[in-house]
Amino acid sequence: MLNFRNTNILFIVLFLSLVAIQYYKGFDISWFIALVLVYSAVLFYGSFYIRSNFFLTSFSGKKTNEKIIALSFDDGPSAEYTPQILDILREYGTPATFFVIGENVEENKSILQQISTAGHLIGNHTFFHSNWFDLQPAKKMQEEMQQTQSLMHQITGKQMNWFRPPYGVTNPNVKKAVKGMGYHTIGWNLRSFDTMIKDPAKLLSRLKSMIKPGAVILLHDTQKVTSEVLPAFLQFVKEQQYSVVPLDKLLDLQAYKN
Repeated sequence: MLNFRNTNILFIVLFLSLVAIQYYKGFDISWFIALVLVYSAVLFYGSFYIRSNFFLTSFSGKKTNEKIIALSFDDGPSAEYTPQILDILREYGTPATFFVIGENVEENKSILQQISTAGHLIGNHTFFHSNWFDLQPAKKMQEEMQQTQSLMHQITGKQMNWFRPPYGVTNPNVKKAVKGMGYHTIGWNLRSFDTMIKDPAKLLSRLKSMIKPGAVILLHDTQKVTSEVLPAFLQFVKEQQYSVVPLDKLLDLQAYKN
């Protein structure tokens, strides 16, 4: 299994082997440069591909032939779009999971309460969702997670058990912070790219083409295009005889701490 520990062991062995070879055959720095480049590429892959489970285990979908999927929304709550999405989900009787940013929760406490009251699940998505979150020390990351955790408990009385890293980026510090919070890391296996695709027809086409049994779909309740496309997509899901189930049921994983 390719993970951070095994990769380090492998590259240490390769490095020492190169040192020995170079000692007897003559020094050629290009081999060491090549080794560093390959090592860097593997780390990049492990950091940015959450389903690789390179640094820590992430729950990103279910291997099944059953036509079930789960919806997840990141980055909210949004005063403008989250209520619209909640109305659509209620109309279609569809459960979802919202990975919330603490800073946005502070500005929209009543919306977080609506999400909880409607029976949707809620996970931690940091407090600030900074572009540099993954470069922070583990202690600082954990402080952010705890801020959002405390706010969630204050509003709903619930203690979150799930964490989704910003942009799906992981590294040893993220692992340490997640472990410190006692969280499970939640990924996805169908990325909508609704933060980049602004044409509703193109976004809907992408979602239709990628749907598969056991999918955890990544959407954002901060995007106008998402609220525009969601009714048509849910209608398509129904026509294709898929069922949208709660994420805890799909993953068989508790969303909240006891």
